[in-house]
Amino acid sequence: MIWILLPAYNEADSLPHLLPRIHEAFTSRGREYRLVVVNDGSEDATGDLLAEYAREYPLDVLTHPINRGLGETERDGFEHIATHCAEDDLIMRMDCDDTHHPSYLFDLEDRVNQGFDVVNTSRFQPGGGQQGLDAYRTFISRCANWFMGMVFAIPGLRDYSCGYRCYRARVIQDALRIFGNHFIQLKGLGFTSTLEMIVKLHMLGCKMAEVPFVLRYDMKRSPSKMLASLTTLGYLMMALLYLWPFDGWRSQYRGLSRLYRQERDEALRRYQKTRLRTISRISL
Repeated sequence: MIWILLPAYNEADSLPHLLPRIHEAFTSRGREYRLVVVNDGSEDATGDLLAEYAREYPLDVLTHPINRGLGETERDGFEHIATHCAEDDLIMRMDCDDTHHPSYLFDLEDRVNQGFDVVNTSRFQPGGGQQGLDAYRTFISRCANWFMGMVFAIPGLRDYSCGYRCYRARVIQDALRIFGNHFIQLKGLGFTSTLEMIVKLHMLGCKMAEVPFVLRYDMKRSPSKMLASLTTLGYLMMALLYLWPFDGWRSQYRGLSRLYRQERDEALRRYQKTRLRTISRISL
């Protein structure tokens, strides 16, 4: 099954457009899905709309009584899904402001099925792009992604700041088990969590790839929630935590990737042995 995570803050104008399109994308293919919307202290009619849609769509609603920011919203959403999903499910994370079109959901799924653990949408792959951003924000976005690419250098990734992604559920479950509350550690620094998640999963040795994507900022129906200065500070703090030679992330979690892969390989071998024994008993 595919789970869709939508962080929402004052999205009453966007939900009536986005949710029906997601529903149509899946039902037209006869596919099973479940929506998880985290209402992060919205002050408009978002909560009332979600209560109505929960009677029509397969929808779980988590509610923060006050606005806590994207980091805590993503953490709560991923923890909820990881608790209720199967290991072989997929988790898609989209923005709720109608800038991420559901047509890319199945491109992400196809790429994951080629053997990847995390697949990102990318404005910077051939065929990708963005519409509706002014020259200043486009310049800032490219500079930020150039900086992140230089510092973290994750193979297969060119767009580090886009939150439209697909994850194998098992790697999210494993990351929450291994990192605990530190999976999303920099919760109060703007949109930093979008980057932190892929950095932590890269440290586990997850294989990553991208699909071309056009960000439709011209379709955005709600005011921007991004505080550029706070998010920039978060990126700089994360670079420091990652590169710091005295108990920084790279030294603190040294060897984690190798141990994680060994653990996953052993779990896969146990599963295959159990499956073979089951097939043998059925054959007899």
